[in-house]
Amino acid sequence: MLEREELIKQTEGAIDWIKEYVKQSGAKGVVVGNSGGKDSATVLGMAVKALGKENVFAVSMPCHSISHDFDDAKLVADTFGVKFLKVDLTKTYNEMENEIQVAIGEKLSKEATINMKPRLRMITLYGMAQSLGYLVIGTGNLCEAMVGYTTKWGDNASDFNPIGNFTVEEVLAIGKYVGVPEKILQKAPNDGLGGKTDEEKMGIKYSQIAEMIETGNTEENVKKEILKRYEASKHKRELVPTYTFERKNYLKI
Repeated sequence: MLEREELIKQTEGAIDWIKEYVKQSGAKGVVVGNSGGKDSATVLGMAVKALGKENVFAVSMPCHSISHDFDDAKLVADTFGVKFLKVDLTKTYNEMENEIQVAIGEKLSKEATINMKPRLRMITLYGMAQSLGYLVIGTGNLCEAMVGYTTKWGDNASDFNPIGNFTVEEVLAIGKYVGVPEKILQKAPNDGLGGKTDEEKMGIKYSQIAEMIETGNTEENVKKEILKRYEASKHKRELVPTYTFERKNYLKI
């Protein structure tokens, strides 16, 4: 983990970056997918410091979700004084799942149903942002990216991401620095998509992933699992592969 002084320096740098990025884009502000978790809460707090609460709005998007997650999301929005919207995607999800299953003639796989939810949330955030002249700000951290614990074209889709190079432990420290409620910071990381915590699903602790990132060392069996996940999720960290060939007189910009 970064030393305190360096972490504060980089946090302030990220806050300034948010302000400059939004200014350069010509956008009015940012939309945050507010799950009630530490990552989205920290990003929301950073965005308010960068842009002012009037230029940030938070969106809760329940979809067969745990009820207390909405309460936590409201707590975060109230803490920072931002506009808070709720778009319940449960009915939309149910109808889409049914339509796809009818079309293919069989039930969707478990992974497909899990990943549909964050993809619907992505559509919702972009629908709002593009209509209002805002940007979608990302909320994924470095540990999640390292092992691919994210949905492609779902929660990993955003216009820019201020915490993408910070580990979970660093995000918690940033959250405390910007004023995220302690209750939110103490919650066990949970994507709300499967009933278990993130670490229970992965069989790996975020602290072990952070240790691997920072030192390259951890228990051998854990190291193997992290590297396996890292290799398998490369496609989530790269642009879409495109077939290329040489064109004559092709304008190169």
